[in-house]
Amino acid sequence: MFRTMLGSLLALAGAVAAVWSPFRAWYGGRHGSGIRVDDLFTGVGVTPHGAALLGSLFLPMLFAALLTVLGVLLRSRLVIALAGVIVLGFTVLWMVRQAQFSHSLTAGGNGLDTGVAFAVLGGLLLCAAAVVLPGRNRPLHYAQPDVPLDRDGAEPSHDRPLPPSIPPDPYAAPPTYELPDLDPYAKPQPGHEPHSGYEPHPEYEPEPGYEPDPEYEPPPYEPPPPGR
Repeated sequence: MFRTMLGSLLALAGAVAAVWSPFRAWYGGRHGSGIRVDDLFTGVGVTPHGAALLGSLFLPMLFAALLTVLGVLLRSRLVIALAGVIVLGFTVLWMVRQAQFSHSLTAGGNGLDTGVAFAVLGGLLLCAAAVVLPGRNRPLHYAQPDVPLDRDGAEPSHDRPLPPSIPPDPYAAPPTYELPDLDPYAKPQPGHEPHSGYEPHPEYEPEPGYEPDPEYEPPPYEPPPPGR
């Protein structure tokens, strides 16, 4: 979020500086709005002839500003970088043509003035904004899940008819299960003797002096005396 705000501010500041530069003096007190943009593409160089506003250096700067606004809205680093290249490119091209016409290029006094500085500053701000501004988030592409193949090695299709299902016969006989034949009088196999009750542990020995309790015997039955 911070990079988006900072990049947008840098881009808008660069666009304002670029658009404002033609209204400042570029060379020898001559404003950029009075320099014909057609002179930049001729072999003669910059001529002293005047120019209309939309036929001067204001035209490429305005186009770069519109590209900057579009790039900020779309959050496109490429569009903003293109706007910065346009501003710097036309500025450098004008300097080459101006040096070709005047056979020299000086700074200060009757040389380069504040209009050139605004144009260079605007182009650098636009390039910096293209670096700072984060790009748009790309949608995530998830891998396609593996589709199981048929027995023939082809992908299953939903258009294929399913094999016919056979309904169950309600009058069919129930399934029979065969039980193993067991002989109740057969002798048990070795290792499978039946359980014969409690057997004391062979390793258990009673303590010396231990006497088991005598078995309980009920008293003999005495019939009641007669007369009762």
